[in-house]
Parts: sequence; C-alpha cells; structure tokens
Amino acid sequence: MQLRMTSAGPLDGIRVLELGSFIAGPFAGQLFGDYGADVIKIESPGAGDPMRSWGVTTDDGDSLWWPAIARNKRSVVADLHDPEGIAFVRALADTADIVLENFRPGKLAEFGLDDDTLRSTNPGVIIVHVSGFGQTGPRSSEAGFGSIGEAVGGIRYLTGDPDRPPARCGISLGDSLAAMHAVIGALAALHERQHSGVGQGVDVAIYEAVASLMESTMVDYEVGGVIRQRSGGVLPGVAPANAYPCADGSEVLIAANADTVFRRLAGAMAPDLGGTDLSDDPQYADHVSRGRNSVELDRIVADWTSTRPSADVLDLLAEHGVPAGRVYTAPDMITDPHYLARDMVVRRTARAGFETPMNGIVPRFSRTPGSVRDVGPTLGEHTDEVRAELAARAGASQEDPT
Repeated sequence: MQLRMTSAGPLDGIRVLELGSFIAGPFAGQLFGDYGADVIKIESPGAGDPMRSWGVTTDDGDSLWWPAIARNKRSVVADLHDPEGIAFVRALADTADIVLENFRPGKLAEFGLDDDTLRSTNPGVIIVHVSGFGQTGPRSSEAGFGSIGEAVGGIRYLTGDPDRPPARCGISLGDSLAAMHAVIGALAALHERQHSGVGQGVDVAIYEAVASLMESTMVDYEVGGVIRQRSGGVLPGVAPANAYPCADGSEVLIAANADTVFRRLAGAMAPDLGGTDLSDDPQYADHVSRGRNSVELDRIVADWTSTRPSADVLDLLAEHGVPAGRVYTAPDMITDPHYLARDMVVRRTARAGFETPMNGIVPRFSRTPGSVRDVGPTLGEHTDEVRAELAARAGASQEDPT
C-alpha cells in the first residue's frame, strides 16, 4: 500500500479548546497545534493572554515569544463572566475532542463549565486540567506557578552549586514539563477513547510533572539513607562529565565517564600529554576510580581543552568517538548547521511585522510531520470565523438530526 506524506500532522481532525493563560496550558496548546490539531484559544476581552506582552518586547510592547507559543492557534474572544460568553464556550466545548485548561481548581465550575456539565453533552470529550497541585489533595486549592512546582517537586533543591542557595534553570521548566505531561496524557486518553467511546479527565499537577523526573532520590533516602545534594555542573562519582574551557573563550561539554569512552578520550589527549595514556593510570582506569578522583581528572581535562579552540577540540573528539558539544547560546543555535539541516529553526513573520525565528516541531514524524502554519494571532482575530462555523454546524444538525 502506498502511503502518502502530508504536512497536516498526526492530530489533523482533532479539535482542542484552550482555556487559560501564561505558559503551562498554552505551551501544551502549542504542541497540539504543531501536531496538526485545530486549537481554538479562548481569551478574555481587552488584554487577552498576558503572554502577549511578557518577556522581551518590541518598542510597541508586543512580546517576541507570543508568535511561537500562540502559533497554529485561532484566537477567539469570550467573556467567561458573562452568560453569553459562557454559552459560547460551552457550545465550542461540545465540538471539541480535548478541552485544555490551567485555571486554579474549581474555577471552571464557577463558570458552569465543570467536567460533568461538559461531558453531559459531549461524552467523548477529554478534559485536561493543569494546575500547581492537582485537582485533589489538601493543597489543591492553592495557587501554584511553575517555580513553586519546581521547589515542591524537588528539582530546585538539586540545582546550583553546593555552597550557594538553590538556583533556578533559566527557563520555565516546571510549566513546560507540565505541558508535555498534559499532551502525553491527552494522547493516551484519545487512544483509550477509541475502545471505550467515552472521554475522561487528565489531571496534571506541575509539582508532580517535576517530581516524576527526580530519578531515584526517594529510594536513595528511604533505603540508602542518602539525601542527594547540589553538585554544581557535575554528578558526584561521574567523571569526566563536565563543561571544560577552550582557548577561544567558549566551553565544551565532554561526557566520557563510561570506561570505553574514557579510553577513547585518553587516546585523543595522549599526544598532548607526552604520550601518557590516562586510562592506564590506576587512578582513572575504571568508573569508580575516576569518580573518586574526579577533581584532579577534571583539572587535567580542562588544562588540555584550554590550549585549543573549541572547534579543534570538537573535531578531535568526534574523530575519536567521544560525545561532546559546545555549550550553546541562542546565536549558536540559530546558525548551527545541524539545527538548520533538521528544520529546528523556523522563520515566520509575526503579526507585528518582525521576522521571528522559533524552534521547529519536536518530535519529527516521517509521514505526517506537521507544520508551523500560522503564528501569534491578534486578539479575537478568529472570533467571527469560529462563530460562523458554529452557526453552520448548528444549522446542519437541525436539518439532519441523525
């Protein structure tokens, strides 16, 4: 059978109704749109989603982030404090496969848009809730931003140098992790709906999305008696696996902690060390020994990399099969040949008139790759269009009640 390739995306034909603002819910909506879903974003009259003006902005106050986080979405204005607006959203929810929201738990119920109400007229709808602490439990009613989820989820405690207070990652990690779990959960529920015919709720707590990445920290404590601590740029007992300075001022991350890989690194370094092969030294011969002597080993590797520009280091390590990469900033990312070859830099013209580079679609699909079809709509740009579609749908169902 000949399968055709299409850019529509694997979620073509799925409708997502996005309620909420800021990052966690809207980033999930962005991913749904990337994969081809029809994402209808509900915004309040007036200012709309605060993300329209967050972060770095143009002189006119337009967010440079907005075109990406709102891409592939249709903006519809509805006032959820007005009965007509609520009725409009309720009617849209009846057409949706997925309703995505990141209000504080209980807020949708105040608008008469709780799960039972939505499911009474659309039993197949999947309702995805993203909140700080989840829909149940003693803290469910508390406000919870991504940063709080990072703290309660455990990652803040482990981020930074051991002699400094906990640090944060330079991005909204908790929100993004929750968004990805929201998409994973919704897709799992869509698959189950094929068998049951009915939808279900998907409850994503930001702190749980973070905690799910915390590896063996719980059992390390309860069984091993160890509370994992901040360790800066390294993992205790794992060496060499660090960022090392180069002669051109940049840094290269080298991950050569496995025995076979370290032998390849030692071979690459040997000519510059007078022929000395570090893998023959009992201090560095195996994983445990290298972990025990990691400080001195890191110094040796750093002394070696600092004599060469990063390009030379990377070429030599690639030749020897040693995993390595320069520590990138944004200018590196948008000019890197590998990024460009894999379409990880997509350029579009924003509504505000500037050309905006943004990340490509992840993951890559071989037959239904999806696309960035549109970027950052103006507030309410699609309200009339969506209302007309809803009216046409209602008229069609009246003519053919079957």
